[in-house]
Amino acid sequence: MRDTVVRVTGPAPYDVLIGHDLAERLPQLLGVNVQRVAVVFADALTELVRPVLDSLAAAYDVMVLPIPDGERAKLAAVAVSCWEALGEAGFTRSDAIVTFGGGATTDLGGFVAATWLRGVRVVHVPTTLLGMVDAAVGGKTGINTRSGKNLVGSFHEPAGVLCDLSTLRSLPRAELLAGLGEVVKCGFIADPAILDLVESTAPSRLDADSPVLRELVERAVRVKAAVVSADLKETGGSAGDPGREILNYGHTMAHAIERTEDYRIRHGEAVAIGCVYVAELASRAGTLDPEIVARHRRVFAHVGLPTTYSQASFDDLHDAMRVDKKARGSQLRFIVLSDLAVPSVLAGPSVVDLRDAYAAIGGPA
Repeated sequence: MRDTVVRVTGPAPYDVLIGHDLAERLPQLLGVNVQRVAVVFADALTELVRPVLDSLAAAYDVMVLPIPDGERAKLAAVAVSCWEALGEAGFTRSDAIVTFGGGATTDLGGFVAATWLRGVRVVHVPTTLLGMVDAAVGGKTGINTRSGKNLVGSFHEPAGVLCDLSTLRSLPRAELLAGLGEVVKCGFIADPAILDLVESTAPSRLDADSPVLRELVERAVRVKAAVVSADLKETGGSAGDPGREILNYGHTMAHAIERTEDYRIRHGEAVAIGCVYVAELASRAGTLDPEIVARHRRVFAHVGLPTTYSQASFDDLHDAMRVDKKARGSQLRFIVLSDLAVPSVLAGPSVVDLRDAYAAIGGPA
């Protein structure tokens, strides 16, 4: 099957390549003017990254920057260690960075690329389903602080993205299924055909070589590409359209859960819970039909993702949501639906509705 190319337009357009065994395509995304390449990769992926290093070594001088796995990478100290290594190597604007790993690696590596010499070329090679459909596309980079997730960051569009589905063969099953949290989210906010595909496919049939999984990745990437092409920096779309903010569907609660869990919960699992929560919130605000609320539970549960949560008090989660980067002053903002693929902003919902929605997903009274 031929590679799929999704074009992300805007001030700095680039391609997202989707297919199998794509390592040899990496130099064409980096371009001919690049001299050296620093590969930022999770240290747990030393063997998996080898084909990428071999492909690059044929055309460039290559330096390796292994970083911790998962959210442990998204710390200021890790970014500093990368900056110091680039400085010692004399890394210049004619050089480039390649990230290889999951969403945390993409976020951290993209942030390093955005901040080194005020921005150098970067290509992302996501190795998780979550990274392919979320972190690698759209130019958002960031690291965490004690106050919350992704509160420090910048917008820095990649020169290209290589979604090599072959890398998913080594992904633990639980991680693959967790990545479907972001895929299903795209179905609710923009492409209901994703929901139909998920509901009609047994989860056991979804693996790295599944044509259904490939279609889900392509559809989710197209959703994100269309949104960020129209609104890169989340300033809002035309005629009151929420623009890029719709990609935050379910994320205000999801990030609060991740913070209270000290990031021990997978992001896609937290997103599934957050989407069910915000559907319940929309129902209480009178914008969403109960059947669509129920469909949230069915679709996420179908692929084994959680739809309830009770491990934190409402007050703790509410405090965490208040420092979410989508808040405006003291006012919380949520993306909600009035129908499938019809998102809007709900600003300043009542604490009563917020608390009742949490109770509806199993939260303690």
